[in-house]
Amino acid sequence: MNILVTGGAGYIGSHTCISLIESGHDVIIADNLSNSKIEILYYIEKITGIKVKFYESDVTDENELEKIFSQNDIDGVIHFAGFKAVGESVEKPIEYYYNNLISTILLSKMCTLHGVNKIVFSSSATVYGENKVPFEETMELLPTTNPYGETKAISEKILRDVSNAYPKLSVILLRYFNPVGAHKSGLIGENPNGIPNNLMPFITQVAKGKLQELKVFGDDYDTVDGTGVRDYIHVIDLAKGHVAAIEKSQKGTSVYNLGTGRGTSVLELIKAFEKINGIKIPYSITKRRQGDIAECYADVKKAEEELGWTAELGVEDMVRDAWNFEKKRA
Repeated sequence: MNILVTGGAGYIGSHTCISLIESGHDVIIADNLSNSKIEILYYIEKITGIKVKFYESDVTDENELEKIFSQNDIDGVIHFAGFKAVGESVEKPIEYYYNNLISTILLSKMCTLHGVNKIVFSSSATVYGENKVPFEETMELLPTTNPYGETKAISEKILRDVSNAYPKLSVILLRYFNPVGAHKSGLIGENPNGIPNNLMPFITQVAKGKLQELKVFGDDYDTVDGTGVRDYIHVIDLAKGHVAAIEKSQKGTSVYNLGTGRGTSVLELIKAFEKINGIKIPYSITKRRQGDIAECYADVKKAEEELGWTAELGVEDMVRDAWNFEKKRA
């Protein structure tokens, strides 16, 4: 298939592009590089041997999207492009609602106009709100605690309604948990512009001496050690989940959790990093972050049964590969 990957130069998008190419698909990337870097295209080519077609385009620009869809015979879209920082979304709700919803609306419109019948959407476990763990796809979605999560829940609703109106359209909503790790080559990994929003880049930057210490947001949750518990999944496993989804897509809307089904606390992740890499990570406890919940991990049976996909890599692989990437970059 010829797959358009929006946000394909980003962390999860770039790894998914590699998995798609390795599975025999052709890839077109659309990315405005607001939270990614152009050299990712070089690394994708170095890893796969394939030069990917690239548009430096904002997916909220209808004219740009029309050009991409008109110039290419697209079979399916994987939609990653969007703002993704929980804390920032509380501070900048207008930017988050505009960017994340307009991009989803316009992509849906282009797919219906150009006869593209496969959409895989990058959703999030955030849509479950404060449901009881493990999170199952059939749960009623609770109001989320931040605008970021709301944009994912509303985007899901938009895509469901579009799928209902266009029976040929296949929509797959992938609710994924906490991606960490990097490609085993060490060439690509999580490399955000500016201050990181996720835990692992903070840990690796402390390990490298770029930051003095790690700030742990809250140690008074009702969890194994008081720190937040998340379902960390290796980005390579996550990428393979997207390939499985677009290859096995069926008409209508399908929803899948992509996680490991196991929860790991912040302190457990720090200890795993220290043990595997032999580096001490100094940290301090600070107040809870607005919008965070205590526990979040997946029920993964549906993806295993229907997509034939399961996460194969563990926390040890995640912390080893993340540090390998951090060590190799300037």
